[in-house]
Amino acid sequence: MKVTVSRGPEAIAGRPLAIVTMTLLLVAGAVAQDMSAHHHMDTNASVNGEAEIVQDWAKERLAKSPRHREWVKVKNGNREVNSFIVYPEVNKKATAVVVIHEIFGMTDWVQQLTDELAEAGYIAIAPDLLSGIGPNGGGTAEITATGNNAVGQAIRALPPDQIAADLNAVADYVSKLPAANGKVAVGGFCWGGSQSFFFATRRPTLKAAFVFYGTAPSNSAQGQPYAVDKTALGQINGPVYGFDAENDMRVDATVPPTSDAMKELQKTYDIVTYAGAGHGFMRAGEPNAPPNPPAPKGDPDADKKAADAYAAMDRANRKARNDAWVRWKAILAKL
Repeated sequence: MKVTVSRGPEAIAGRPLAIVTMTLLLVAGAVAQDMSAHHHMDTNASVNGEAEIVQDWAKERLAKSPRHREWVKVKNGNREVNSFIVYPEVNKKATAVVVIHEIFGMTDWVQQLTDELAEAGYIAIAPDLLSGIGPNGGGTAEITATGNNAVGQAIRALPPDQIAADLNAVADYVSKLPAANGKVAVGGFCWGGSQSFFFATRRPTLKAAFVFYGTAPSNSAQGQPYAVDKTALGQINGPVYGFDAENDMRVDATVPPTSDAMKELQKTYDIVTYAGAGHGFMRAGEPNAPPNPPAPKGDPDADKKAADAYAAMDRANRKARNDAWVRWKAILAKL
């Protein structure tokens, strides 16, 4: 087990409260409570579905991609899991990565990131785990159209066994493609990060699980203190790699007990915490993601302080995103 803090030149111990505050404001939607092994969600969290799902900047980047991409319907019993898959431009069979979306469901950014993995040389597939849940059998898009909080509510109601079965069906599908070498890893973000950890407990053949600002399975009841589910963690065979943000104590506070449990169970758990970054830095830190500074409120001193805090946080998120990609690709290359 290894825990590392990645610090850039702008990182300062004891970062001012204003920076932490502005970090949280930028990613207010993304800090909706991840679900544990019981898949609970903070019922007080507000999820603005349309704003988080439709990202024109991600859609525009994806449209310029030369790689082959398509939607496929993967069978899981009576269910069909609508999945977005992108193929790398390589001359040999490739490892596959199952991408698990955030609590906002199948967003434009998730599709862009799936393409970025293919650009790096991997077959990447992102299932819409809300497939069939929406009106007329639709998924994320159809649920979003019914109201701002509908996607979060729908994800909260997903049964853990259904999530695991959907992910297993998708992993089976992608592992058997003619262009695949049979190796499968999983990576997820926010809610999807927690599901990546969870999926590692249900699919022992995974080559690795990449957990971006997610938490380990818990056996605590909703509203009770966090407790690691050691029985579940005992089922993990492959290594788990964590990508966490310094300004994300909701997630960071679960790392020490998780590290202790994984060490006790002799499991590989390698975490890097990115200095100054906030929850959701992989999306917020995308080079093509436009800045979203706070609107001035008429108090020059307060406005300057808020703008400076935002700028520092924005730089940290973008650096964290770049550093995380370097690390992620380096690990994938060794699988």
